[in-house]
Amino acid sequence: MLESSIFQQYIRYIELDRERVPSFSEYPFNLPAIKSLQRLSFHPEVTFLIGENGSGKSTILESIAVACGFNAEGGSRNFNFSSKATHSDLDNYIKVVKGPRRPHTGFFLRAESFYNLATNIDDLDSDPSGGPRIIESFGGISLHEQSHGESFFALFQNRFSGNGLYILDEPEAALSPTRQMSMLSIMHDLIREGSQFVIATHSPIIMAYPNVLIYEIKEEIKTVRYEDTEHYQVTRAFISNPKKMLKELLE
Repeated sequence: MLESSIFQQYIRYIELDRERVPSFSEYPFNLPAIKSLQRLSFHPEVTFLIGENGSGKSTILESIAVACGFNAEGGSRNFNFSSKATHSDLDNYIKVVKGPRRPHTGFFLRAESFYNLATNIDDLDSDPSGGPRIIESFGGISLHEQSHGESFFALFQNRFSGNGLYILDEPEAALSPTRQMSMLSIMHDLIREGSQFVIATHSPIIMAYPNVLIYEIKEEIKTVRYEDTEHYQVTRAFISNPKKMLKELLE
């Protein structure tokens, strides 16, 4: 990590205000990872949160996004729709420490509620008094008129630009392996243009991006090398000898 780049990042770290937490026996504070959370520092370019389903990575990512002013169901800071208020209130207990620079743009991508975002865009654009169509910033074609993967990729290609803060929750959910690699190329261009990414993912392809910070969320949160992640090791073992792995799994 270059020392000069530290002063270019938008989010430096978050802290959990543990003195204000009402109870560590109630959700989401009863999650082991959040029980142990003190401070979480971010890489000026890319920080990954990885872990099993239910480990709390999406809950933590959501709290960061909301604390930074993004809509809980996704979108930019200009979106304020709510299909169903299911997000936790962890953001109320999170302190976000920012760098001296402010992003020119940003986006919170939440795979599980991307459909709701697409619907909200269509609804807003159907209002004849609403001004310029929002969908033009996403490529001009309704996200509902594209496949799930195409709509995700349209977001990356058209809506994302330099000097942005991008918080992504499982962006691989609709992307083929080839499109995941294309996403890495887009990320790289945006990073060279001054953007910062915080990403929760299960994808060993996406988390292979070099020179990043990877947090593995289990009983506690710790940093890991890419090659030491379970995602990498399991995928490598399977691809190296699928017959053996399948025999062990299916017998």
